[in-house]
Amino acid sequence: MRTDLFDFDLPPDRIALRPVSPREAAKLLVVKPGEGLEDRTVADLPDLFQPGDCLVVNDSKVIAARLKGRRIGRGEVEPSIEATLHKRLDGSHWRAFILGAKKVQVGDTLRFGSEGRVCFLDQLDAQVSHKDEGGEVTLSFSFTGPVLDQAIAERGDMPLPPYIASKRPPDAQDKSDYQTLFAREDGSVAAPTAGLHFTSELLARLEACGVAVHKVTLHVGAGTFLPVKSDDTEGHKMHAEFSVVTAETAAALNAARAKGGRIVAVGSTALRTLETAAGDDGQIREFAGDTAIFITPGYRFKAVDLMLTNFHLPRSTLFMLVSAFSGLDTMQRAYKHAIGSGYRFYSYGDACLLHPEA
Repeated sequence: MRTDLFDFDLPPDRIALRPVSPREAAKLLVVKPGEGLEDRTVADLPDLFQPGDCLVVNDSKVIAARLKGRRIGRGEVEPSIEATLHKRLDGSHWRAFILGAKKVQVGDTLRFGSEGRVCFLDQLDAQVSHKDEGGEVTLSFSFTGPVLDQAIAERGDMPLPPYIASKRPPDAQDKSDYQTLFAREDGSVAAPTAGLHFTSELLARLEACGVAVHKVTLHVGAGTFLPVKSDDTEGHKMHAEFSVVTAETAAALNAARAKGGRIVAVGSTALRTLETAAGDDGQIREFAGDTAIFITPGYRFKAVDLMLTNFHLPRSTLFMLVSAFSGLDTMQRAYKHAIGSGYRFYSYGDACLLHPEA
């Protein structure tokens, strides 16, 4: 499909730079193809689900993946470097995007500092072991495992999306704001933002209504922010992301659906994980591995009945996904309504509850 079909105009003042408080006070647009739109709030979710429904959330935890440092050991000048880690390869190797990639070559050593911070290690060095034509690199760190994880956590900043980071720097508040209630497994460099709307109080109300919560894992990569540059969706290549569905979770979801419960994906990451793990028969199976599933209109959904998600960027793979779920015309109308009604967009913004296109 043509990429420009997924374009729309978004006024800059609709981009949320901070979340609302409390989190469940965010607006919620209920989208039912063929029936219309309904303005609610996230706090209304217990009224919108049925006993036996299952929420599926992503329990990946955002790491402090943005590291600032300098290139050392090649000449007297030590240029500044900023690296955003986006995929762990093993205990000591990470794939990363480099701001100022022209400054580094294979074999260079990058030293990431700890200015103004208390760290248990004096310095954190990494060697550039590989560099792609587009500037993406593989970093081989001088430490491995938990020691490396702690060093990154001490020196790194939360990797706020470009549309927020370009307007303000990350701060201490983001360390809690940009982390979901469900975060357990270290590995994401972007938050699974639909999960940001939940609080303990809201979860208790949902569970009291007979709605179960199940967890999957997808470690979100920085590729989630990359625009679709090709004129046609067939020309776009998704970055692979590691995801997990346990055998226990798969069995529980299949059993709930067999009894008439609906599977509600909380966010595009949960949805992509479930659709990767599902067979053509709709049964969800145990899964652990990379997924690069790219969902566009025409895709036949196998495992998900409803979707809770934030409002996404124009021409993005995420807007293409929601258009596949509820219909392109429906989502264009929904987004036009949201813009006109003051909904807040993107990671710290409001949400919508999507029903599938018939």
